[in-house]
Amino acid sequence: MGEGLEKQMDNAAEWGKIAMDYAIQYGPTLVGAVVFIFIAWIFAGWAGSIAKRGLGRAGFDETLSGFAGKAAKFFVLLVAFMGCLSLFGIEMTSLAAVLGGMTVAIGLAFQGTLSNFAAGLMLLFFRPFKVGDYIKVADEDGFVSELGIFTTLMNTLDHRRIIVPNSNVFGTKIQNFTANDKRRVDIDVGADYSADIDQTRKVLEDAIKKIPGVINHPGNMIFLSSLGASSVDWQLRVWCKTEDYWDVWQAATREVKMSLDAANIGIPYPQMDVHQK
Repeated sequence: MGEGLEKQMDNAAEWGKIAMDYAIQYGPTLVGAVVFIFIAWIFAGWAGSIAKRGLGRAGFDETLSGFAGKAAKFFVLLVAFMGCLSLFGIEMTSLAAVLGGMTVAIGLAFQGTLSNFAAGLMLLFFRPFKVGDYIKVADEDGFVSELGIFTTLMNTLDHRRIIVPNSNVFGTKIQNFTANDKRRVDIDVGADYSADIDQTRKVLEDAIKKIPGVINHPGNMIFLSSLGASSVDWQLRVWCKTEDYWDVWQAATREVKMSLDAANIGIPYPQMDVHQK
């Protein structure tokens, strides 16, 4: 019993000595690495802010400057990590050889991350949208608030934050509603079959002139679209500035209803006549 206890004490003392030796040997290096990473983190944030502000002052838009800021921060942290490895005696040439041999494994493990990064670069290069644009992508729509290295951030109209991986953005259809300075507003309306077609057209053409926000455009027109089941179907097409789209939509809908009412032209609802013998 005494010999077993004495042996355990000797083992503990031996392990304690080994731990002390490692602490003496690597402790200062570990503390230095932590301090180095902390300083690098602060510097990375500073470098990212400088890159973003610098490009912004140079006239680049927020999309490019924001992406460059993120990339600068990521690059500084990567360099800091490589520097920490050198503090522990890991040679960069040896590390490069190891990383070269692990390229396939790393590529498979981080396939999604790398594809998101590559997609972010393609989005930055082709510029299908910029920060502030209203887009629809991956069954989500909202205002672009940031094009990041790996994700695209959007704010919806009801102020929800949507985060979409860049690979999902670049690999699908993108609808940009604010890319052009002008948009067309289409208002569908049905008129009674008993109403005179020429009179209906004249009433709707006069309605266009009363809609605030409509710009002078050759595409402003009244289009006779179809003969529906219970109505003669028309479409009012007017052009406006993109920022006025929803205001013009509401004003056009209101003016069409009021103009048809004033001319005693009914807007029928779907109905079915049943004849019983």
